[in-house]
Amino acid sequence: MYYTTTHPSPVGLLTLASDGENLIGLWLAGQKYHGGTITGSATVQDTLPIFTLTKDWLAHYFAGHQPEAAVIPLAPIGTSFRQGVWRILQDIPYGTVLTYSDIARQMAAAMNRAHMSAQAVGGAVGHNPISIIIPCHRVIGTGGSLTGYAGGIDTKKWLLELEGVRTDGFYTPVKGTAL
Repeated sequence: MYYTTTHPSPVGLLTLASDGENLIGLWLAGQKYHGGTITGSATVQDTLPIFTLTKDWLAHYFAGHQPEAAVIPLAPIGTSFRQGVWRILQDIPYGTVLTYSDIARQMAAAMNRAHMSAQAVGGAVGHNPISIIIPCHRVIGTGGSLTGYAGGIDTKKWLLELEGVRTDGFYTPVKGTAL
């Protein structure tokens, strides 16, 4: 059984999902793959303790603080490859960025491979079901491209700036599949 609630934020209405104990989803309104990891029906339940905890975390985050994500029990649903990428995302410090290539190198090492495709990593990052808390917005393309945020490039830039990242050296690509 899954449960959902919504929460207003500076980046729009957020949808939160839980299995009753853990946070399994946090999507921005209009986000690509919104709710994609929930199979079956979900019941609206605004008063779950996990939702209260998550909403408190979000309030601190949007106030410009650096809340510790480890206080929220997370259980994103995905393949083992995606889970590995999402663990790396969770280790990206507040206010910093990594490239898809950086993560590909880490995944290759973790899987004892000589090479890993940055595009494969990009697919896993794009399917992150717990936006903001699992900080996929902290991943940029090589050379400073702000490509690939399922919640939209403007939202990605806004979140990075909230964290104090200087984005004036980044750019938005004019064409591509991950805009």
